[in-house]
Amino acid sequence: MSSPEDLHYPQIILQYSSGFLVSKVMFTACELGVFDLLLESGEPLSSDAIAARLGTSTTGMERLLDACVGLKLLAVELTQGGALYRNTDISNIYLTKSSPKSQYHIMMYYTNTVYLCWHYLADAVREGRNQYERTFGISSKDPFGAMYRSEEEMLKFMAGQNSVWSICGKDVLAAFDLSPFTQIYDLGGGGGALAREYVSLYPNSTVTIYDLPKVVQVAKERFVPPEEHRIAFHEGDFFNDSVPEADLYILSKILHDWDDDKCRQLLAKVYKACKSGGGVLLVESILNEDRSGPLETQLYSMNMLVQTEGKERTAAEYSKLLEAAGFQGIQVKRTGKLYGAVLGMK
Repeated sequence: MSSPEDLHYPQIILQYSSGFLVSKVMFTACELGVFDLLLESGEPLSSDAIAARLGTSTTGMERLLDACVGLKLLAVELTQGGALYRNTDISNIYLTKSSPKSQYHIMMYYTNTVYLCWHYLADAVREGRNQYERTFGISSKDPFGAMYRSEEEMLKFMAGQNSVWSICGKDVLAAFDLSPFTQIYDLGGGGGALAREYVSLYPNSTVTIYDLPKVVQVAKERFVPPEEHRIAFHEGDFFNDSVPEADLYILSKILHDWDDDKCRQLLAKVYKACKSGGGVLLVESILNEDRSGPLETQLYSMNMLVQTEGKERTAAEYSKLLEAAGFQGIQVKRTGKLYGAVLGMK
């Protein structure tokens, strides 16, 4: 029998142990503006030119660019004058600020907030609670009070969520035919990206974004153009304030922030306000029933541990929460992307 010392070092362990290095390379290239510069230049640039334009060291920039080449985020061409770097298609589409599908803002939220919280993952596992107190020195009792601890942090979070819906929003809203619903409330709708996708997909509808007063104010000023008359706003705290009557309520990435008791409390309130024949649409990353994956959802559930009071759930668990509130005819659709849709009817 082979001893552990005789076994070859598994490649998968090496890949997993260095995973945080991969993400940090991508975050850093975004933060320094590498992809934006190469898009704007319209031509490949040398590491020296990129370093000079971005105000970095030449040795550090060269290593960063080479790592991005290894990650297929950049391509390199060797010429007589030296190496020249350019963006790949994936970087132009997802990592430049100007792209309609840009993920730049969620990257910045991850590197400046989420990444710091994950430093205390072991503490979160030991204690079973989020780590805002250790990470930022603020109370962890109100997760969104901690998340929105400054206007800058709130802007980062809202812009990051908007970037997610720019690539996932249409899929979850088209998972079911929602055209019969015309009066929609998007609870916790934040920057309004999902609301904008909704009225684009269902032009005969109106969507009201229901969120905290300071979030609504920023959404009006920064994210939703005033000429978009199909989107309205409602200021409030849906746990403590009333929920107005509507045909359909959207809860996108809301229930995963809270424990089962809080979820039941909110869904009961939504059911009571919902019109007869109306419904609720949950948009969440859904675990397999045996909890074996998807890996992204398992990792998101760990993130809920370090940042919120909630967790990711299976389709059966979401169905059970909806049925407990009174909703019937529960349907679940997986989109093949990060988020799935769960529809319950009254």
